[in-house]
Formats: sequence, C-alpha cells, structure tokens
Amino acid sequence: MRNPPPPSLLSLTVKAAVLNISRINDLSHLPDHIVLDLFEGILKAGKLNERVLRVFMASGNEDVLAYIDALKIKIDLTPIVPTRCDEEFIMNWTRR
Repeated sequence: MRNPPPPSLLSLTVKAAVLNISRINDLSHLPDHIVLDLFEGILKAGKLNERVLRVFMASGNEDVLAYIDALKIKIDLTPIVPTRCDEEFIMNWTRR
C-alpha cells in the first residue's frame, strides 16, 4: 500500500490563500492560472462574497470573468435608504 504523493507547494499556497481570502486586496501580481485556481477554490469553500468578487473582477483575468458570466453572478446594487429624514419627508410618507 503506497502513500499518496505529498501536495505541491502551489496547492498548499492556494489552500492558504482560500483560508485567508479576506486579507487579500489585489490579485494583479498573480499569474492567470493561479487566479483561476484560487477562484475555483473560493467557490468550493463557499467564501465568495461581494468584496471577494470585486477583487477577482478587478484582476481582469479573462477566464475568471468568463466563469463569473457563465455562473451569472452579479453584484447586487441595493439602494441605500436614508437614515435621517426631515419632518416634511416623514409627513409626506405617512400620509399614504
């Protein structure tokens, strides 16, 4: 019975990056194939959120952008509701 081969340095690095994705702000210095591997790892780990998606979109990697389009992932643009209103706005709002 043989032992499985040890993991490569690249696979260990991608796994560490997936675990620490919240600390990564820029992917422009990474080769395209590593960015794609990292994106797939993020999806498998369930760590894709809006901030992480923006980081990957900013990388400009065509494969990742095509992947995002194929999965139909979009950034939700929810309007910001004002937290402070003047009395006139409140009066007009409550008259409905």
